[in-house]
Amino acid sequence: MAITTRAALALEDGSIFLGTAFGASATNVGEVVFNTSLMGYQEILTDPSYNGQIVTMTYPQIGNYGIADATDAESQCPQVQGFIIKELSPIVSNFRAVDTLDQYLERHGIPGLAGIDTRALVRKLRTQGALRGVICTQEEMLADLPALVEKAKAWPGLVGLDLVEKVSPKSRSIWTLDKGQWAQDSDLHQPAAKYHVVAIDCGAKHNILRNLVQSGCRVTVVPAKSTADEILSCQPDGVFVSNGPGDPEPIHYTQQTLKSLIGKKPIFGICLGHQLLGLALGASTYKLKFGHRGGNQPVRNISTGKVEITSQNHGFAVSIDSLKNCGGEPTHMNLNDQTLEGFRMAAEPVFAVQYHPEASPGPHDATYLFDCFVSMMKSGRSPTADEMADAQHRRSNATPAIAGGSVGG
Repeated sequence: MAITTRAALALEDGSIFLGTAFGASATNVGEVVFNTSLMGYQEILTDPSYNGQIVTMTYPQIGNYGIADATDAESQCPQVQGFIIKELSPIVSNFRAVDTLDQYLERHGIPGLAGIDTRALVRKLRTQGALRGVICTQEEMLADLPALVEKAKAWPGLVGLDLVEKVSPKSRSIWTLDKGQWAQDSDLHQPAAKYHVVAIDCGAKHNILRNLVQSGCRVTVVPAKSTADEILSCQPDGVFVSNGPGDPEPIHYTQQTLKSLIGKKPIFGICLGHQLLGLALGASTYKLKFGHRGGNQPVRNISTGKVEITSQNHGFAVSIDSLKNCGGEPTHMNLNDQTLEGFRMAAEPVFAVQYHPEASPGPHDATYLFDCFVSMMKSGRSPTADEMADAQHRRSNATPAIAGGSVGG
């Protein structure tokens, strides 16, 4: 699509942002959110947790390094409803690029909007909260902008909507790729695959699965609707429940599975998995005003006071008081708004974090959590906050090995 083509974002409050189009010619509805990361737009676009959302990047110029091959993707294709940026880079400067951002979105049917005041849009979202919106790059639809506003108003939103069924696989599979050339120095002492992990895929990012393999796990990926009996028939040493899109409340099937598995197998959850484990324990969740999305979120270990810089992508959170009432122990807290970022069960081998330890590109402060999962499968008990901090210290001070591991996705 020519960059001179008009495009618009219409919001439920009547606001309209006019700019230029890139990507595909389409009109899509979704929840308008923003991400504060400085890089990683390919990973953001392909993160299944963004299903149902129109993503705005706060960094002013996007597209300068193009699109690399599938090793940089978090799923098979873009998951967003639309993509909004200040400026589309006119050139691509990256020897690994196989496509431009414009061509990539066009090929996958995703509309893009450039040339608007993204700072004004983000200020609106921070003030009013995430808003329902329509992104339109179809010239014939732009003739009636009020109709686009009405379309945004008519969309029911994410609350109560089951988006997991859209992104979860339909059948079981085996994942074998590790982090390959992207392994950190502390990853290169890769252990043998001693523990078998069943990963409940609610929209899992590929890099989570890569990290599990890198940590010495054999990984079997199963659909989110798998029952406890089906998972136990795989004879796993541990169960992982993944990230995913939208509201955790309507995902009753995975909640029921987790209820049945608690106490039978060690369980580790990330992001949506954190929320689903909280609900399975009897805690409650709530929608955040504008969510946490970016690669620079500060999280404090409650026990030690140590701060991690983390990558995050979520719009819902677990209520701290409700978690404590059902026996959960908070381990990590968000320093921006004091929301829950991690918890454990003292009586059962269960722990979870709201943030993303697998982030790439992004901070590596939390990679140690995969080590904690392996230790939990070995010991049969959940790690304390102090033990998590010790694991982080060990990884941070690991002696680098000579690179030469396998090249994976």
